[in-house]
Amino acid sequence: QVQLVESGGGLVQAGGSLRLSCAASLRTFSSYAMGWFRQAPGKEREFVAAINWNGGSTYYADSVKGRFTISRDNAKNTVYLQMNRLKPEDTAVYYCAAGPQMRVVTTTPPYWGQGTQVTVSS
Repeated sequence: QVQLVESGGGLVQAGGSLRLSCAASLRTFSSYAMGWFRQAPGKEREFVAAINWNGGSTYYADSVKGRFTISRDNAKNTVYLQMNRLKPEDTAVYYCAAGPQMRVVTTTPPYWGQGTQVTVSS
């Protein structure tokens, strides 16, 4: 049974920072690419960031490039999303995702977390 559990969401003022965490129950976590998506009210879920199995390759949506950083700790089965210089338009439910390869985790990942709410006030 694969479980991805996000934490770290909350309410923050514009310009502030948050760090999201995703703890994975994947037995071979270090072999999976990991990603983050988000869904704002009334909008479709969109890709945010992804990281390959060893952290050597990362990929970001243009809207977050330079502000967000994805990282992972394979010893802790955890992936992180450091979000800086947050904007009101970053308000969304953020979801952790896992997949066998980067091209899968950035498009149609097979495993999803339940999501954590991030609200950025202006």
